[in-house]
Amino acid sequence: MASSSDLKRESTFAAEDAIADQTEHVQRAQWLRAAILGASDGLLSTTSLMLGVGAAKDDRRSMILAGLAGAVAGACSMAVGEFVSVSTQRDIEQAGAANLDIIIPSNPITVKTEKMSSPVIIIDPNLPQVSSPAPIRSSPMMKVITRDILSTKAVQDHMEKALPNPYKAAAASGFAFLCGSVVPLASAAFIADKVIRIVVIAVVTSIALAAFGCLGAHLGGSPVRVSAARVVVGGWIAMGITYGLLKPFDTDHKSRDTD
Repeated sequence: MASSSDLKRESTFAAEDAIADQTEHVQRAQWLRAAILGASDGLLSTTSLMLGVGAAKDDRRSMILAGLAGAVAGACSMAVGEFVSVSTQRDIEQAGAANLDIIIPSNPITVKTEKMSSPVIIIDPNLPQVSSPAPIRSSPMMKVITRDILSTKAVQDHMEKALPNPYKAAAASGFAFLCGSVVPLASAAFIADKVIRIVVIAVVTSIALAAFGCLGAHLGGSPVRVSAARVVVGGWIAMGITYGLLKPFDTDHKSRDTD
């Protein structure tokens, strides 16, 4: 039969494991969110940029160069923006924890005790001997205080690990932006005809947007169909606006009509 100390030790280990699992889940959710948002932004912004250039020029090279420039610039901008945003969030959470006195001092106050050495007085051989009192450190009150300090330290470590990491978020967001930009670039690289190229880019981008919407909804626990439809419709609106606003600048077709 397990003693009470063993049961307390097992419950402490179980609580620490639960805290570690929760911290790992929070960290994974942070960089997954940044990665999915970065990939969606890279996909949609690069596609819209390429469609806008394709609406004004028939040259495939110009469209691909515009997509490459947008991919590199967007990845850098996304990484810097995510780094600044997450760093600000981390500073705010640290300041809030400090104001609530959750974080304990790095050098907690220690209680120094001195063992009292008092002489043993024997009144009667039949009576038990009276010795010095037990040290304060082994008293029930000090055990409770020590346990509270250790639990507070564990909470502090958990909060420190659960804080968002700006470097991971920036790297995941920038890399995901580049990965999302590859989809329209690869779709337009081997198609010479302008109309077919634009249609293929729009179709492939719509499929990728639906996939990203389903993935984000699955990870976030929201309805998959509604989220995917929302992302796809929003992408269609962005691509349509970009293409429609730049279509009047199509000088190639105007020059052909005048000839």
